[in-house]
Amino acid sequence: MGPAVRSLLALGALCALGSCLPHGTSEAAQSQASGLKVKRARGDNPDILPQPEPEPTNPTSDFENSYNYVLSRLAGLDQSIHKLNVGQYTLDVKVNQLMDRLTKMDAKVAELEDNIREVHQHSKDNRKELGRLEGCQKGLRVGYKCYMVYNSKEDYAEASRKCLERGGRMAMPRDRREQEALADYVKTFFHPGNWPVWLGINDLRSEGTYVFDDGTTVSYFQWRRHFLSSQPDGGKRENCVAMSSDDGDWWDHYCDRTMNYLCEFDDRVGL
Repeated sequence: MGPAVRSLLALGALCALGSCLPHGTSEAAQSQASGLKVKRARGDNPDILPQPEPEPTNPTSDFENSYNYVLSRLAGLDQSIHKLNVGQYTLDVKVNQLMDRLTKMDAKVAELEDNIREVHQHSKDNRKELGRLEGCQKGLRVGYKCYMVYNSKEDYAEASRKCLERGGRMAMPRDRREQEALADYVKTFFHPGNWPVWLGINDLRSEGTYVFDDGTTVSYFQWRRHFLSSQPDGGKRENCVAMSSDDGDWWDHYCDRTMNYLCEFDDRVGL
């Protein structure tokens, strides 16, 4: 075998090993190509990544993981309960503060109501005192009594109430002297007309038994006596007594009839 043949066989072997290069390639190029081949051989940029091998399972480690998970959840639940307790305590404090304020407010409202009642009572007392003074200054004085005609039509019950509000009662003539004085006063007040006025006399509780508004029994009467219209004649229908202004005689009437009324006041309060 000649030298040329042996050279060709050596070159073929080198090419088979990947070491053959084109003709005229420099040694630097050969080195660079060799470096690329090394990098690819090392697998720096693999086309397909290898799958990681599954870690082996351990029953003990699984139990510890579950236990730690439960503990973490319990810790979170405990923290939530703590927050709820703090919130509940804060709410209780605010409710107690609100209750204290309401209690103080109730006390102030009660005090205000007491003041209002006191003012109302003073107002009633002042009205009674003013009514008594008006009756004694503008009306008729007979002994320690004062009488005042009110030209305002009311039924018997309302007239009685208004006399009480003014500090008096409806007039209750107890004897002839008082009756005659009232008859002259009423006649002069309504002259020349004839207008009846309520007196504080009725037989509402027992038919035929006449009492004054203060509950005492009437012992002196000034009923109208006439053969055509003798009084009282209303029976159980007419139970309240009025005085006529022309002659001072008494008549029984329906208690819901509206007419003027006559109040009396006790002037001994001012003595």
